[in-house]
Amino acid sequence: MKNVNIKHISSLHSNALASLVFYEQEVHFLTKRLEEIAAKNTGHEIAPAIEHFQNEFIIHSEKIDELKHAFHQTQHQLQAQLLDTAGYAEEDTLDLNEDLYNQFLTE
Repeated sequence: MKNVNIKHISSLHSNALASLVFYEQEVHFLTKRLEEIAAKNTGHEIAPAIEHFQNEFIIHSEKIDELKHAFHQTQHQLQAQLLDTAGYAEEDTLDLNEDLYNQFLTE
């Protein structure tokens, strides 16, 4: 198995985690704002739209939590491999990290 130096992915990993925290805060803010809108507009015609956005925010929050957890798991895997291989990680682990980063970009 080919080993690859992981220095080039550490900043991407950190940026992704920081961005996920930011997005999590934004979804929380938007949820609070939607609650304010729902309180002011109690009509039946707006209820489906409010419910739609509530569902979207729930889905995004869950995906953000999943991504954060996956990034932390990958980080632990990389740290364990670094200890064993003096600064190098297995290519499979880096491919997994790349797939995870692409999921982050999609979200």
